[in-house]
Amino acid sequence: MARCSELLAICLCILLMLSWCEALSSNVDDGYGHEDGSFESDSLLKLNKNDDVLTLISSDDNTTSASSTVSVSDFGAKGDGKTDDTQAFKKAWKKACSTNGVSKFLVPKGKTYLLKSTRFRGPCKSLRNFQILGTLSASTKRSDYKNDKNHWLILEDVNNLSIDGGSTGIIEGNGKIWWQNSCKIDKSKPCTKAPTALTLYNLKKLNVKNLRVKNAQQIQISIEKCNNVKVKNVAITAPDDSPNTDGIHITNTQNIQISNSEIGTGDDCISIEDGSQNVQINDLTCGPGHGISIGSLGDDNSKAYVSGINVDGAKLSSTDNGVRIKTYQGGSGTAKNIQFQNIRMENVKNPIIIDQNYCDKEKCEQQESAVQVSNVVYRNISGTSATDVAITFNCSEKYPCKGIVLENVNIKGGTASCKNANVQDQGTVSPRCSSNYFLM
Repeated sequence: MARCSELLAICLCILLMLSWCEALSSNVDDGYGHEDGSFESDSLLKLNKNDDVLTLISSDDNTTSASSTVSVSDFGAKGDGKTDDTQAFKKAWKKACSTNGVSKFLVPKGKTYLLKSTRFRGPCKSLRNFQILGTLSASTKRSDYKNDKNHWLILEDVNNLSIDGGSTGIIEGNGKIWWQNSCKIDKSKPCTKAPTALTLYNLKKLNVKNLRVKNAQQIQISIEKCNNVKVKNVAITAPDDSPNTDGIHITNTQNIQISNSEIGTGDDCISIEDGSQNVQINDLTCGPGHGISIGSLGDDNSKAYVSGINVDGAKLSSTDNGVRIKTYQGGSGTAKNIQFQNIRMENVKNPIIIDQNYCDKEKCEQQESAVQVSNVVYRNISGTSATDVAITFNCSEKYPCKGIVLENVNIKGGTASCKNANVQDQGTVSPRCSSNYFLM
């Protein structure tokens, strides 16, 4: 009898399972898919652990964690280089930024997207990738920037983000119309601001790679108030006579590494300003341009603090400056713990320069205060100077430069001019600061 009871129980279980499978098959055929069991909707099957029942959960449910790609094409972007795609980009960003689960914002390759001033603002739920495979082209109508003349593209308040240009992505600033109206080009024009092509603001754990930026209206890439940033394999270009087109501008940013990049512009290849700490630059090719600059610091009698700057591995060709530190009279603060090493310079006008008396105004008055420059090392630097002076230390009488070290420096074609600087030579150094200069 016991044997019969066991067999009966097994048969009943088999019948219940067959009945359940038939019901499930019926549900799949009724509105959710085809007879082969595939689903047409984006819905997911999810097991509720509380009651061990298989339930259907919509992909719009907040508990979903599937990854997704949001393409600007899905929101009407034409990509013909003529149609204004600004609104399509804004709608796509809103979707990508608010999507649950890991998401990607995609600009497809092979097309050119015309954009006015556009702000991509977070915080986002799980956006991890901003992929630019096509070309972003700036509107050439200056009236399109009347609400914000300082920015073209802004990305802000997003963490753990990767900006990737692949092998085809381009940011084209179309800056010629702005350069022509600059007071630096046409003295009869008033000095007005122009947009920065790409502003990265208040981002943490940012990774920028394989990006190409061209012909910015003014600064090409500005990295502001960010932390933990990696920039790798970027190419930045603009004509050598384009005004204020700094390649990468860094301000109020900590822990940033720039590597394997090429920059040629009409201004600084890289400029580092107040609030920047722990900046690492490796394997940089620079030229044309104004070289690598720390500053300007202390303008309008302000305080400025910069520290932990390390340039290791760079080649500069036909630039107006090589490695430069520039501060205004009347400012205060410090620029310290700076190292330039393993650098090759070819036909550079001012290969090594510290200028604590920098002035870009028509009339400059002598002031007593200055930003203190200290602990600066120049190591393994070689090349040729395009001017008669290869090394310039023009330091403040009240706040002279301290702890300046020249180690294995060999720059041909120029002399050294050293004023109010404490300079120590190590290894082979040429040219040297003469003994008749004021060494504290």
